[in-house]
Amino acid sequence: MARKRKFNVFSLSFLDIMSCGFGAVVLFFMIINHGTVARSQEINKELLAEVDLLEQEVLQGEERMVLARNTIEEIDLEVVTTEGLSRQLIKDLQALREELAEYEADSLASKEDVNALKSDLQALEEASRRLEGAVASEGERGDATRSFIGEGNRQYLTGLRMGGERVLILLDASASMLDETIVNVIRRRNLPDNLKRESAKWQRALRTVDWLSTQIPQASKFQIYTFNTSSRPAVKGTEGRWLDAGDGTSLEEAVVSLKQVVPSQGTRLHSAWDAVRSLQPLPDNIYIIVDGLPTMGENIARGGKVSGRDRVRHMDRSLRSLPSGIPVNIIMFPMEGDPMAAPSYWQLAQATGGSFMSPSEDWP
Repeated sequence: MARKRKFNVFSLSFLDIMSCGFGAVVLFFMIINHGTVARSQEINKELLAEVDLLEQEVLQGEERMVLARNTIEEIDLEVVTTEGLSRQLIKDLQALREELAEYEADSLASKEDVNALKSDLQALEEASRRLEGAVASEGERGDATRSFIGEGNRQYLTGLRMGGERVLILLDASASMLDETIVNVIRRRNLPDNLKRESAKWQRALRTVDWLSTQIPQASKFQIYTFNTSSRPAVKGTEGRWLDAGDGTSLEEAVVSLKQVVPSQGTRLHSAWDAVRSLQPLPDNIYIIVDGLPTMGENIARGGKVSGRDRVRHMDRSLRSLPSGIPVNIIMFPMEGDPMAAPSYWQLAQATGGSFMSPSEDWP
């Protein structure tokens, strides 16, 4: 017979306690976990909103960065362009300073020569004023092919021999014809062409040609050339041939065409004498309007410095190509810093049987 097991109250109570405790722990854990999940979901929503906001800011930042890069590239290009222009401007400024210094040096070096030549120049000016004081005869006015209207009475004797069967007028159209001073010439040669043509000195030269054209006899032939580094006729297409002075339209066309010429480049007398030799038969009277000695020789030089002695040498060498036996009449508008010009051209006039004049500022 089986032995009856003894009932132990302690054992049952212990198991109940353990089970209840474990259940309580599980329940507590589930409660805590549920709260954590709910809190995590709330936090996740906030974080997701912040992430979306950050993503939008990142996209906007990337767009701004692309725009900034494009702007930087444009600025870099402008900087490169500006640096190039700056270097060119600095180079041009340096060249102008060197040229100005050269002219100033020549001017200072020539002061002694100026003082030595003052008496000769004064004598020439007095002779010119005496010649300008006389009134032209009625017979000379009656033979004029064109009329010239100036301020006051400008139909006076000048000492220029206005005769000849073939009359050639040579007009210096170099940059120095823009002004009487070196500094203003440098300033004006950078102006627009229309302002260059309006320069007072150039307008005076054009009026001189206009006045000369009224003195050409009707029975004569004529031609008008401008020259700087090369020579060209005032009327296009008339290279190397004479025009009829009796035909007033040819003279008028030549004078009007000169108004479109823009003074530029250097002075090269070889080109003027080339124009003389191109005409056949040769002229028997030449009138040349200049302001100084040539700055170039037979070969056209680019850049470099030209001293006063160089200019005298260019003048002497150019005369070798001038045909002999032709009177050369000079009308000179003196240029600053070129004291040897007046005596050199005066000697040319004397050697060829021509005349020399340096008129007053209000002539013609």
